[in-house]
Amino acid sequence: MTCNTQPKYRPRRSALYVPAHHQHYIEKSRDLKSDVIIFDLQESVPPARKEQARQLLVQQLSDYDFGYSEKIVRVNRLDSPWGKEDIAAIAALNIDGVLFPDIESEEQLANNIAILNHHGGHKLSVMANIESPLGVLRCEQICASTDRLTTIVMGTTDLANSLRINMTLDRQGLLTYLSMCILSARAHNKAIIDGPHFNLKDAMACEFSCRQARDLGFDGKAVIHPVQLTYTNDALTPKAEDIKKAKDIITAMELAQQQGQSVAVIDDRLIEPCLEQWANRVICLYNKVSEMGQDELFGKPC
Repeated sequence: MTCNTQPKYRPRRSALYVPAHHQHYIEKSRDLKSDVIIFDLQESVPPARKEQARQLLVQQLSDYDFGYSEKIVRVNRLDSPWGKEDIAAIAALNIDGVLFPDIESEEQLANNIAILNHHGGHKLSVMANIESPLGVLRCEQICASTDRLTTIVMGTTDLANSLRINMTLDRQGLLTYLSMCILSARAHNKAIIDGPHFNLKDAMACEFSCRQARDLGFDGKAVIHPVQLTYTNDALTPKAEDIKKAKDIITAMELAQQQGQSVAVIDDRLIEPCLEQWANRVICLYNKVSEMGQDELFGKPC
């Protein structure tokens, strides 16, 4: 089973935010098993250290060995005092893409990409933080606006604050808005990553949050500390029983097609063609993860 139908597909089960003003954290991230590393120049960096963080990140990324991780830089808003200088500094680095914060319209995203291109970043992919009510309402337009956009990254804390929602463990108040963004992303074949879980000491809540993200339909979940990587990667990695079920579905559908049938039956359950798509997707993810090496799937436990 291969991913020939999705040649550009890559796993994004975990996306670790790394504050760019801490050299130790950047160095440590080289050995962590995160599908995506987001080097953050924005929210986690205090204003007094913005320029220092930018200079340090450029220096550190001159050595681009971060294993299999997708290397993304989150810049400051382009209408801030630092955003355009961030773009100018990182556009030519050996990274995979740029994460633009607080995107609220297709016009804003297009303007950000134009500035990125102006500084030589034509080959970089783009991710967008959706973290406001306007961002949620316009997420479908944003996802439809450009092929450069690969991934939506939810900013759940800022979104909840703007919506005046009291955050609970089950995130009941946010589920509608998260699902709206998932729907928009899927309608335009974009990946989508859930916001992070902030309680680092509650392992059970960490695991619940990761599995909820999976069951809602997210491709992955943002991570704010390496101790969260185990649950995040595990929750979003297909298990042996998933692979067996997927292979059984594909085999049954192939046999049904040979017999001139459009559906199959497994254990008295009707299998429609759409389930074959699910099966191929599960096997594709499993194969991509396996290519990384089984010993690289997980980090250290919470």
